Amino acid sequence: MTTTRSAPAARATAHRPSRGGRGARRAQSLGKYLFILPAVLFVVATTVYPLVYNVNLGFYDAPIQKFLGGTVQWVGVSQYVQALTDPEIWTSLVTSLVYTMSTIVLMLTIGTAFALLFNKQFPGNKLLRSVLFLPYILPSVVAANVWRWMLDGTSGLVNYVLTTLRIIPEPVFWLGSPTLALPAVTLATAWSMVPFAMLLIIAGLQNIPRTTYEAAELDGASRWATFWFITVPLLRPVLSVVALLGFIYTFKTFDTIFILTRGGPGDATTVLPILAYNEAFVNFDLGAGATVNTLLLVVPMLLAVVYFRSTRREG
Repeated sequence: MTTTRSAPAARATAHRPSRGGRGARRAQSLGKYLFILPAVLFVVATTVYPLVYNVNLGFYDAPIQKFLGGTVQWVGVSQYVQALTDPEIWTSLVTSLVYTMSTIVLMLTIGTAFALLFNKQFPGNKLLRSVLFLPYILPSVVAANVWRWMLDGTSGLVNYVLTTLRIIPEPVFWLGSPTLALPAVTLATAWSMVPFAMLLIIAGLQNIPRTTYEAAELDGASRWATFWFITVPLLRPVLSVVALLGFIYTFKTFDTIFILTRGGPGDATTVLPILAYNEAFVNFDLGAGATVNTLLLVVPMLLAVVYFRSTRREG
């Protein structure tokens, strides 16, 4: 006798995935993970592991002799507590914040001015924009050496131009002055960051509806009022992102300051990255250097948390 399956049972059998189909999908999913595995391993090897190792090293008394001899001693959080009460670290932190905030102000001001200029159509717009982008793509070591020559006290281009125009009566040793070294380093850093800010702000300007400006013109708003009450508020999300990225980049800047002043004269430009370098490779105390490096991680992270919490509340 031949039995026939019921209609529901037949449909269930038809829609039941075969073992071969499940295996093919599992293999396809595994293949996706294998494709991203090299990138994950690269990030772990170059970012995650050094970060964890640096934080862990801050819990050890690790002068170079003990480190090479494998006799480092666990000291717990004592080095971090000592760092929070060390006047030298607080001085470097203040210097880092002044240097970073000054750079961001210059970067946003000049970048916005250039963005407003290049947002308009005129002959040579794209060519000039490409030329102005060169400082950002130059290696920081090359840019720093160019500025070191320009700011040289005896044969620098800046002194030559200013004395020729009779703006200053005699050459100034910009990088050797305790009061002028930090502004000089700030200017050199902002010069390399302005193109980055300019491009992002141009993108923000192009997303502002033209009808908004037309309505302001019909209401008789001046250009200055239009800028302050329309352009700036609508650009605030872009400006916030540029400021945050600029802070993270500038706060950890080492090579530009090291090439220009090496943290001097005195401690006028000794920011936290320079202090970490001095602790680790001048004083040969790797544990103290790791502690300062951890502060370099904590401050931008706190700023990022505050930024994302504020944007979430606004959303």
